[in-house]
Amino acid sequence: MRGGCCPGRDDQCTVPYQDTICYCDLFCNRTVSDCCPDFWSHCLGTTPPYPPSSCERNGHRFHSGATYKENCNLCTCGQNGRWECELHACLIEDDMIQEINRRGYGWRATNYSQFWGMTLDEGLRYRLGTQRPSRTIMNMNEIQMNMNGNDHLPSYFNAADKWPGKIHEPLDQGNCNASWAFSTSAVASDRISIQSMGHMTPQLSPQNLISCDIRHQGGCSGGRIDGAWWYLRRRGVVTEECYPFSPPQQTPAEVARCMMQSRAVGRGKRQATAHCPNSYSYHNNIYQSTPPYRLSSNENEIMKEIMDNGPVQAIMEVHEDFFVYKSGIYRHTDVNYHKPSEYRKHATHSVRITGWGEERDYNGRTHKYWIAANSWGKNWGEDGYFRIARGVNECEIETFVIGVWGRVTMEDMHNHHHHQGRRK
Repeated sequence: MRGGCCPGRDDQCTVPYQDTICYCDLFCNRTVSDCCPDFWSHCLGTTPPYPPSSCERNGHRFHSGATYKENCNLCTCGQNGRWECELHACLIEDDMIQEINRRGYGWRATNYSQFWGMTLDEGLRYRLGTQRPSRTIMNMNEIQMNMNGNDHLPSYFNAADKWPGKIHEPLDQGNCNASWAFSTSAVASDRISIQSMGHMTPQLSPQNLISCDIRHQGGCSGGRIDGAWWYLRRRGVVTEECYPFSPPQQTPAEVARCMMQSRAVGRGKRQATAHCPNSYSYHNNIYQSTPPYRLSSNENEIMKEIMDNGPVQAIMEVHEDFFVYKSGIYRHTDVNYHKPSEYRKHATHSVRITGWGEERDYNGRTHKYWIAANSWGKNWGEDGYFRIARGVNECEIETFVIGVWGRVTMEDMHNHHHHQGRRK
């Protein structure tokens, strides 16, 4: 048979390997490391020591120019026979995980496959996505709350216990840098459900905000929560079922075009001008909110607000060690202080606080915490939630806290029931 399966193959040059036959020549002279390095001694008649331009890895030989990826760094076999690797700080660093778990910081760390292979910079660039509020917004007046001495704040409170079926599960923003849209729609979803006394329990659509709230917003490249609340109040959004999230296929992502507009139908109410992007859903009701209000940074006022009115939105600084959080009460650790500064970075994120509690350690000390929902899916943290130290402004989580009311009238609740009933 002339030529066989490879041009220029010498069928005489074979080598038995386990229960198969390996042909040599061309395979051996390739620069990509897909076949023959382990057979060099047979093929090219060379015996160890191997040519200086090959590198070893896991007992295998590779040609110069061969590459492999080690976590987030690409390694290339150099002419000198040594692997040359990039030196990025990775999002998941094994030594950081081990150190946290060894030292007993009050929380446990773990490796997450969805973060493995990303650099720390990519994690900060694709998994967060809330801009720090402008100075004007930071100067927003805090609402004055009259805390009388007889306001009883229990030592543990979880909104999901007080309002069963009305507190929504954490979503997953994937590699879309849009916590500004995820935390806003999550808090609005819970608040509308609570306020309508369960007549409406919409899971509002982050994608609706990402694609349609584009005034000074960056979609999956980051945005501002004040802009998100402006949009919810003025334009309103539909549900996740109607306008599902589609994570970006390539990063950085261009903004997917807006498929949902609304128009005014009197008395500040709005109506969708299009069918749902998800053709299986008919419920294109538009949900709106009132303007958001800012709470003080006093933990008791934040607690009272959550207990009376439901979950709140908070902005926080996410540091490199937060990505590997598995369980316990998170506090930013100093495990990387001995490393160069590119291993210690942080950026701004927004989350939903749904409750609080306290825990005693074996020394009898009490540790107070917030219960908060993240938007990294339910296999991250404690089923998508995390606990974080309360009352000490850990990672600035108490600096800027927002509450909001849904725009819910008795007429809304009546109509909503009427529609849902008719469709079933």
